[in-house]
Amino acid sequence: MALSRRSMLWIVPGATLAVPLGALLLPGEGRAAQVNAEGGVAVRGTDVVAYVTQGRPVAGSAAFAHAWRGATWHFASAAHRDMFAADPERYAPAYGGFCAFAVSEGYTAPIDPAAWRIVDGRLFLNYDRTVQRRWEADMPGRIARGDANWPRIAAR
Repeated sequence: MALSRRSMLWIVPGATLAVPLGALLLPGEGRAAQVNAEGGVAVRGTDVVAYVTQGRPVAGSAAFAHAWRGATWHFASAAHRDMFAADPERYAPAYGGFCAFAVSEGYTAPIDPAAWRIVDGRLFLNYDRTVQRRWEADMPGRIARGDANWPRIAAR
C-alpha cells in the first residue's frame, strides 16, 4: 500500500503530539509561511485582539474581517478590527500564529486557540495545552529558539 504525504503522521518523541505531515511546513517545501491561515483565515478565525482586551480567545466573525499579510483576520467587533488595523504588529501572534513549540524546534504546526500565553506583550499560540505546558517549562529558551528559527521558516 502506498502512503501519501497526508496519510503519514509525525510524532514528537516524549510528547502527545501527532500531526498529519500535510499540516507541517518541512524544510524545502517552498510554501510561504508568513501566517497560519487555514482556508485563508488567520488563527482559525479567532479574534487576536480579544486575547489582550478580554484575556481569553474569542471567536471572530467574517462580518468584522481585515486583510493583512495575505490572510483574512476575523474579529468579534468592529472596534477590535479597527484596533488591529491600526497596529497589527501589536496584536498579531508571534510566528505568524503557528505553534510556538514547533517553531522553537524548527518547523510549523497548527494551533489550538485555547493554548495561548502573552509574554512581554507578545501572543504565543501552541498546538494544544499539553504541548503548551512543554513550551512553558522553558519559555525563555523556547522563545529565543523560536525567534532564531522564525526568519528562516517564514522565508520558505
